[in-house]
Amino acid sequence: MKKKILVLLLVVAMVLVFGACSSEKTSGNVVEDTSPATNDSTSDVSKVDGGKVEKIKNEGKIVLGTAAGYPPFEFHKIIDGQDQIIGVDIEIAKKIADELGVELEIVDMKFEGVIPALVTDDIDMIIAGMVATEERAQAVDFSVPYYQANHKIVIRSEDKDKYIDFDDINVKGVTVGVQKATTQDALANEICTEAEVIGVSLLPDVVMEVKGGKIDAAIIAEPVAMAYVNQNEDLYMPDITLGQEPGINIAVNKGNQDLLDLINSVVEEMVANDEIIKLVEKYNILAQE
Repeated sequence: MKKKILVLLLVVAMVLVFGACSSEKTSGNVVEDTSPATNDSTSDVSKVDGGKVEKIKNEGKIVLGTAAGYPPFEFHKIIDGQDQIIGVDIEIAKKIADELGVELEIVDMKFEGVIPALVTDDIDMIIAGMVATEERAQAVDFSVPYYQANHKIVIRSEDKDKYIDFDDINVKGVTVGVQKATTQDALANEICTEAEVIGVSLLPDVVMEVKGGKIDAAIIAEPVAMAYVNQNEDLYMPDITLGQEPGINIAVNKGNQDLLDLINSVVEEMVANDEIIKLVEKYNILAQE
């Protein structure tokens, strides 16, 4: 018991320091809560006896942990009068559930809580626009990457003539907002040598702080930044690029190689068929409606 508590505390500490910076048998139940890829396999992992895959099949569901404030990857939308979580990552999760022949249960939580939840087996996988950093890979295993995005800046439209390049932002008195525990969080703390970095748990709250004038600029992955700008006329994305993410991945718990092999198979097929790119385009449009 003491060992488990120590491991959990280590993971929580690591997550807070390091950052990135969702069929017929798929139900998509929502539960509200307030890199290095491993070895590939050519075997039919859906037929593996024992291990995580068999456990999931016996339970009849796979539990996804995500942070649904990250359009077009995962976000809330009212459909037929009901609040649903939709997006690119949710479509990937549905494909994985279909491959397993089980239902999908979605647990929505703060981003910094997803790795601790995975380590303690409260969820089966993380699909949340997460980058496979070396620090995270010490606690969990990652799939092959399925999307790569640039880091962009979002500001108020009224300030578009004020912040032309990053040097205009990286000055004393300017505040830069990021979602906590993301690669954008780590990036901001590295490059903002003069501006003040403010970490916020939920990305929608970061955006609201920019809109309300409490934060001057936010660093956000490009597809997500574009989605927020398209939804809000008072927001603007200047022509400033702060590098590129190494790619986003799906995370599973250590030792779940059979599940990871199945996930890699699904992801590789979707990437090869350009499904991910098409889904990003589709859900960027849906996020605006």
